[in-house]
Amino acid sequence: QLQLEESGGGLVQPGGSLRLSCAASSDISHYFMGWYRRPPGKRTELVAEMTPVGRIDYSDSVKGRFTISRDNAENTVYLQMNSLKPEDTAVYYCTAEIVTGQDGSTWSGWGQGTQVTVSG
Repeated sequence: QLQLEESGGGLVQPGGSLRLSCAASSDISHYFMGWYRRPPGKRTELVAEMTPVGRIDYSDSVKGRFTISRDNAENTVYLQMNSLKPEDTAVYYCTAEIVTGQDGSTWSGWGQGTQVTVSG
């Protein structure tokens, strides 16, 4: 099974930038890749997702500030986060999903998460 490992989190001041990376253990070219986050005391929410052919969706709260990208050759997905706000503070998770059957069944996996704290 595909394994995912996030990196790049940390502490940043409001208005700053961070780039998260998600390294996958094998080929991701056929996977839907995404970033989710769980703010403290809140539910996990979608941040951004990208289909295998490059279609992208963002949550309204990050549109214009965050950019998701993928490098299939390196089996890596990125999340560039600019103009960070305190409300972006959360644990960020990388996700992967792939259709496994003609009946629409899917497999999905999550990384362990990386903490992003916007404060200062």
